Amino acid sequence: MKPVLALIALVGVVVAGVAVYYWQSQRAPAPPPPVATAAPQPTAPEVPRIQHPVPEPSERVPLPALAESDSAVNALLAATLGRDAAARFFYPDGLVRRFVATIDNLPRKSAAIQLMPVKPVPGAFAVSAKGDATEVSAENALRYRPYVLAMEAVEAKRLVAAYVQFYPLFQSAYQELGYPKGYFNDRLVQAIDDLLATPEVAAPRVVQPKVLYQFADSDLEERSAGQKTMLRMGSANAARVKDKLRAIRRELTGQLTPP
Repeated sequence: MKPVLALIALVGVVVAGVAVYYWQSQRAPAPPPPVATAAPQPTAPEVPRIQHPVPEPSERVPLPALAESDSAVNALLAATLGRDAAARFFYPDGLVRRFVATIDNLPRKSAAIQLMPVKPVPGAFAVSAKGDATEVSAENALRYRPYVLAMEAVEAKRLVAAYVQFYPLFQSAYQELGYPKGYFNDRLVQAIDDLLATPEVAAPRVVQPKVLYQFADSDLEERSAGQKTMLRMGSANAARVKDKLRAIRRELTGQLTPP
């Protein structure tokens, strides 16, 4: 159950193009002279289909290039969470790309830990015996508590305002990831909705077929990487995270939960 997950799936990139069939024979008669036609008009680039438009920022500020954005994002994290908390919880490099890759992976079956912007939860995964069964220990929730408290310390409106201000960088990283026609904010809302759909299980039972623990309930084990993280952190922590996610969703979309 330690979050040592390997990303095996490959992201397919869909490229729109025109299939050209060309056939030529040396014995073919010369083609007729070309007919003058109007010059083709340039086509506008295809705009991604947007389900959840990003709110307008209160102030537009010049942004650095994506490859040079770490110092600006680190400064923003320090101003939002506090310098000590930002250094404690977040990696200092590749933050925008890490965030985008993680959000994209959370609704999937697995998420690569080396791509995450947040440092792993310290300590060993705690379990407890209950008769012949093994379940996630209540002590395990204590490992996640500092992360939850740091999240609760920042109001959703302020988090979303910072996100909106830097949104062009997130969108650029998302397209770079392999979604040239995608819209990152839509994927973020999908990830939030997936986390909100995590079932409430007080003490999930686990088994240890090999090295790592797995959920004994096959339905839980088949859930997304994000939902399994919510199940590991304990029901009380998960409820508090859901409250914050609903507040963030409301700031992003005007709705607490999906219609």
